[in-house]
Amino acid sequence: MVRHNVYFWLDPSLTEEQKASFEEGLRALFEIGSVKAGSFGKAAATPERPVTHNTFDYALVLEFDSVALHDAYQIDPEHEVFVKTYSPWFREVRVFDTLF
Repeated sequence: MVRHNVYFWLDPSLTEEQKASFEEGLRALFEIGSVKAGSFGKAAATPERPVTHNTFDYALVLEFDSVALHDAYQIDPEHEVFVKTYSPWFREVRVFDTLF
């Protein structure tokens, strides 16, 4: 299994309506055929520690049964729509993929 973790830092000037649209875009990614499971959330207000990084706005977690299915997701037209639609709102994006 591959777990695809994506952390987004968004433009701070986004409106609540734009943030709601972004969340809908994240939910739409769960419907892509190669995605086994998905969820997203915001940074938790946990205590700061030297190892804690909670400055991100959203975290997306997707699971795939294989690297090949992850790779298929990357070129899926719906993923490309998400990137094209929302990437102007990204200040920074970090991806961490893990094989289990």
